Amino acid sequence: MKKIGKEIEIETDKINVNDIVIIKPGTSIPVDGVIISGSSNLDESAITGESIPVYKTINDNVISGTINQNGHLKVKALKVLGDTTLSQIINLVEEASNSKAPISKLADKVSAVFVPTVILISILAFIFWIIQGQNFEFALTSAISVLVISCPCALGLATPVAIMVATGKGAENGILIKSAESLERLHLVNTVMLDKTGTVTEGKPVVTDILSIIKENELLEIAGSLEKLSGHPLAEAINKKVEKENVNLKNVDEFENISGRGVKGKIDGEIYLGGNYAFMTENNIDIKDVYDRYKALSNKGKTVLFFSNKEKVIGIIAVSDIIKETSKRAVEELKKDNIEVIMITGDNKKVAEAIAKEAGIENVVSEVLPQDKESVVSKYQEKGKVVAFVGDGINDSPALAKADVGLAIGNGTDIAIEAADIVLMKDNLLDVSTAILLSKKTINNIKMNLFWAFFYNCLGIPVAFGAFYLSFGLRLNPMIGAAAMSFSSVCVVTNALRLRKFKVNYKIKNDNNNYNKNIKEENENMEGVKVIEIEGMSCNHCKMSVEKVLGALDGVESVEVSLENKNAKITCSKELSDDKIKEAIKEEGFEVVNIK
Repeated sequence: MKKIGKEIEIETDKINVNDIVIIKPGTSIPVDGVIISGSSNLDESAITGESIPVYKTINDNVISGTINQNGHLKVKALKVLGDTTLSQIINLVEEASNSKAPISKLADKVSAVFVPTVILISILAFIFWIIQGQNFEFALTSAISVLVISCPCALGLATPVAIMVATGKGAENGILIKSAESLERLHLVNTVMLDKTGTVTEGKPVVTDILSIIKENELLEIAGSLEKLSGHPLAEAINKKVEKENVNLKNVDEFENISGRGVKGKIDGEIYLGGNYAFMTENNIDIKDVYDRYKALSNKGKTVLFFSNKEKVIGIIAVSDIIKETSKRAVEELKKDNIEVIMITGDNKKVAEAIAKEAGIENVVSEVLPQDKESVVSKYQEKGKVVAFVGDGINDSPALAKADVGLAIGNGTDIAIEAADIVLMKDNLLDVSTAILLSKKTINNIKMNLFWAFFYNCLGIPVAFGAFYLSFGLRLNPMIGAAAMSFSSVCVVTNALRLRKFKVNYKIKNDNNNYNKNIKEENENMEGVKVIEIEGMSCNHCKMSVEKVLGALDGVESVEVSLENKNAKITCSKELSDDKIKEAIKEEGFEVVNIK
């Protein structure tokens, strides 16, 4: 913080409104304020849910709890301490947690009626046999037999033993259940709300598409050489791709980093540029060869980076936050259980809808603030829905606390984990289905225990009372009654221990290797994927033409063209006839040999 012309370091709680706070690269912003000097990319994913860092410069507002990635900023504090966005989120969590009503226990209700009823029956048994002319010892023995055989131990054990076994089994599967109430509520859930960033998606940008006019390896070589000198988060995605492909990088001279636009440098004596659409326009770069593809990728919510020489584009690279491998399958499993799935995010509508479509989610709520997420949960609860919310960020905490059951991803923030009722340690959305299945089996086990415990008493009490004595001369010895009572408790405990055999359904098995293998096999055999063998492709211009014409077909989601294999692989969202594909490719001057 700068004060009286001097820079000093103080505690966060001593910052006042209008103080100037210096934010260094890699540090968290402690106040809500406005930038008065500098520019940087800010990671706001924990607050807003946007996975792609946001470029901020002078006069832009910043939020407490976000992270300054690469620039040196001076921020004028507008809100401090309890007034900041982060503090308000924490207050919302506390309010939502306190508003939860304690769930009543079925066993408590039964016991509240059962115990006084048994005592009354025991007294009536004593009085009845005295009236019948039996001696004091006979009447007392009958009364004691009623009390002994109906001891509510089985009723008392029915719930806690099952809960204990279930929570242990959950922990074995990486599902940490904080309370019996949350486990019990989970089986009633009929609506699951999923946060996008870090929950449905990986939470970090990766390279998803490459369109190269020159050789693809050369494009990666130029892009990687430029971006290795950039501190931009999107550059990291390209650097990882380059590293994965083992591309050799070149030296860059006269390197320039233009904030909010891109990078520029000289490689082997030639000027190359890399950046966004505005950067290309400002430098009068010809982008007509890739414009249609750029628009198609942008419409899918992807961030497109252009790379060019000083005259025209040589290729584009699309970067996006991709969904986790298990997300689509997890959504399918929830739908099979007739559970409504909703994705809710602070990200923009275009990106949110693209991710939701890929994951198979129809209902999307986008561009929401943390308090709005809590409001959405409340609205569904007011409609009578039992809501489970799954999230990982600070911005998810109020919704996690407000939901009937909050489930936090294990690698999420501390605030999210603290606000949640259940923690999914494996960072796998399939565990949501596993947790619900475990809850249902646990509740069924408890109900079975309570039924048999109650049924046993319904049979045992009349015998202990002496119902068969007048007709058959049969009466129950208290010692036999005690043994029968003990046996009932053993039966209840044994039945509860059956939960130790709980295994997740094959389709939601937490075996990532097998799961990935199954997904790969499914994708290779799914009806929406077509492999088109094409004759006549000889260069990258041919490749680009085929990509363009196939990408323009209605229903085509993605296109991969291989010059080496002389084929194109397309993913379709709806049925697409082979004739249309052949006709489109023929118009470009190529011949379709076969379509699989």
